[in-house]
Amino acid sequence: MEFIPQVRQEVKKVTWPSRRETTLTTSFVFIFAVIAAIYFALVDQISYKIIEFILGFGR
Repeated sequence: MEFIPQVRQEVKKVTWPSRRETTLTTSFVFIFAVIAAIYFALVDQISYKIIEFILGFGR
């Protein structure tokens, strides 16, 4: 029975981010996810073309 009061006490100690901090952090995550997706798509296409050229597929 003492678990719930302890949890409430610990939650009161947490420093929660502001709305602005949350929005900025979320925006950065989405931006970097898009950048990473574009990067990996390009690397995938380049490596595919190189392997295709070396192995002679698609002729």
